Amino acid sequence: MVTPPLRCVVDVSSGALAGGTGRYEKRLSDLAGIYGDEAAFRAKLAGEGDRVVYAVEDLRPSTQPGDLIFGVTRMAPGKVGEEYFVTRGHIHALANRPEIYYGESGRGLMLLESPEGESRIVGIAPRAVCYVPPYWIHRSVNVGGEDLVVTFAYPADSGQDYDIIARAGGMRERIVDDGKGGWSAVANRSWRPRSLEEIARIMATAA
Repeated sequence: MVTPPLRCVVDVSSGALAGGTGRYEKRLSDLAGIYGDEAAFRAKLAGEGDRVVYAVEDLRPSTQPGDLIFGVTRMAPGKVGEEYFVTRGHIHALANRPEIYYGESGRGLMLLESPEGESRIVGIAPRAVCYVPPYWIHRSVNVGGEDLVVTFAYPADSGQDYDIIARAGGMRERIVDDGKGGWSAVANRSWRPRSLEEIARIMATAA
């Protein structure tokens, strides 16, 4: 049976996707172990409670190859210590699948890392499109003072591997406040290079 055409509307102010079929949110406690300053994380959790850091609404017409999943992410502004709020980040379970992000409002970054450990950073702003190529790990960062709202789309059979980041001790770089109204990328001292075997497994991904 052929899927019928449909229409969804993004509410930029709320991050809602009218006509979407799914929603999930990540609270501060869900991001334990991600930030570099554990003491600052515990203090923020104690002082601000288990607040929502980001929420995702999406539409999944099917999981068939050739179809698309799309949706919208709304991330609150904030920092843990000097490190800006981030999403958990992932690589696609089928790592040869790409993704696009379109900035709706706010100011952010896409922090990317290749399996070999090369880091790249792409700015996110209203009407800017960020293309995440196949095989790249990626994580969104809100470096502004307001909600970061982005729409996204990726192949429906992609899947996500969130643990690839944890297995390496985090991403190779962290995004921190530079003290001048901007941001800077600093080395993550906990990061560990992936083994040649894991890199080969990732790069061998095929449908």
